[in-house]
Amino acid sequence: MTIRLNGSTSGYTEIDAPAVAGSNTLVLPTGNGSADQVLSTNGSGTLSFVDRGRMVLETAKAYNWNGLSTNTSLDFTGIPSWVKKITVMFQGVSTSGTSNYLLQIGDSGGIETSNYLGTVSNNAGTVSVFSSGYLLQPGSVVAAGIYHAQMTLCNIDGNTWSVSGAVGRSDATNMNTFQGSKTLSGTLDRVRITTVNGTDTFDAGSVNLLLEG
Repeated sequence: MTIRLNGSTSGYTEIDAPAVAGSNTLVLPTGNGSADQVLSTNGSGTLSFVDRGRMVLETAKAYNWNGLSTNTSLDFTGIPSWVKKITVMFQGVSTSGTSNYLLQIGDSGGIETSNYLGTVSNNAGTVSVFSSGYLLQPGSVVAAGIYHAQMTLCNIDGNTWSVSGAVGRSDATNMNTFQGSKTLSGTLDRVRITTVNGTDTFDAGSVNLLLEG
């Protein structure tokens, strides 16, 4: 059986592959491939299994997630090990106090609360340095402020992740940008949105994650 690796009548590459006698069915070796793989030539003319791109939109967590009006954090756990890029999205988020928002990541050992590197700055030129998590703006927030954001975490190598993003308010002319990195002890499997003091409660909006691998 001959397989043409592109669908045209010219300019193609031909390879021979075993087939079921008397049919045009290609026989693939037992145990090869998985539900997360596709056949590809990888530009080499050899047909092989490779991981396919995956994208999963998590279920959004509203401020009153789980029917509670006292949520001090919104946690996403069970993130698969194949994930290499995470987009964190805010829609109209607000809290009861003025403690700054904090984006934290972790592994099977829990959320990590130290050694976050980088800075956040606003459109007035004020800058804050990361420490216990990725700050979403310099200084404190406004309790009545309505925040919208898109923040991207990307796996650099191993358990090291970079972050970049932008945060704005729909009730004021305020804009923040930030960049940084963090090396975890193990494989990332959770993301937390909370505040620096850990006690202010969410009172509006929702948060969600888009996972890519």
